[in-house]
Amino acid sequence: MTLTAHARIAVAGGGLLGRLLTWQLLRRGHSVSLYEAGSLSEPKAAAWTAAGMIAPLSEVVVSERSAYTMGLYALAQWPEWLASLPAPDTGSPLFSRNGSLLVAHSQDLSELRQFEQELHHQVQDARYRRLYGRELLDLEPDLNPQFQQGLLLEDEGHLDNRNVLRALLAALTALGAELHEHTPVSLAPQCVTTERETHRYDLVLDCRGVGAKAQHSAVRGVRGEVLGVQTTEVTLQRPVRLMHPRYQLYVVPKPNHCFVIGATQIESEDLSPVSLRSSLELSSALYTLAPAFAEARIIDQGVNLRPAFMDNMPHVTKSEGLITANGLFRHGYLLAPAVVNHILAYLDGEPELPFADDLTPAPENP
Repeated sequence: MTLTAHARIAVAGGGLLGRLLTWQLLRRGHSVSLYEAGSLSEPKAAAWTAAGMIAPLSEVVVSERSAYTMGLYALAQWPEWLASLPAPDTGSPLFSRNGSLLVAHSQDLSELRQFEQELHHQVQDARYRRLYGRELLDLEPDLNPQFQQGLLLEDEGHLDNRNVLRALLAALTALGAELHEHTPVSLAPQCVTTERETHRYDLVLDCRGVGAKAQHSAVRGVRGEVLGVQTTEVTLQRPVRLMHPRYQLYVVPKPNHCFVIGATQIESEDLSPVSLRSSLELSSALYTLAPAFAEARIIDQGVNLRPAFMDNMPHVTKSEGLITANGLFRHGYLLAPAVVNHILAYLDGEPELPFADDLTPAPENP
């Protein structure tokens, strides 16, 4: 499919995929209407709750090889995109590429060794460094000095995800997008139906995540919980993962001395508040990572549903007048560039990108 010039396009879903596609289509000269069931400034999208890590090496150990391939693509694409976005006045970059650090307590060092073995099996030329004792503290001085071993995955990065979403919204407004928030919709080829009326377009793009479940039964939500804390007592230059037999805690630095802490992945579509058990596990693990976190203030407790298919990978379904993109699971910022540019290449009539076969239509529920 090749779009005609100045096509009229509707995008449903104002999360990460919806904003990126709307932005890129506006830059190509199309007229784009973006529909969001909730708020655009304070979205309920998983991308708002997420930590924003671009960590292909960390993910290849627990995900499909294609997640690694598309993650490498993301590491190249994000800086290019962000250079074209208005930077918010936070004093912090939207994208940092200082690597990510994996550590383990002495009783859990087997977890670290197993991760390294599996990483080497998956990616023989993976760039990482083993760190010992003083090397760890030289890299991250505020870590608990009891850590004696770690792995630095040198090429990984992380985004200031909430400010990325804010910057995208500012760009959409500046480029003249027609924005419809608090507007749930149902979709059909070339048609968007709101509570009041039906609108026709040359093309409709469905990026609603879990919000598309009513029309796409193969989509499921996977509960994830995070804590947001703030403290001036701890400084981290990169995401840190604590290896543990039951979970991998991750701590990601954000502007204004804030950190996002997460680890939970629960097969449930429950959106009730963070459980006591999760809060205790996250908080206690955070304390052991750096005891100075004990005086951190909890400023946010986030719960959201990651949109997923049964294989936990993203898929794009194309039909005349309607394209559906969904299933980013917990890899949103890692895989979104590949999904977006796969769709744009199709619409621009360009050759398929190398990972096109990994984004075939989603498998159906059994």
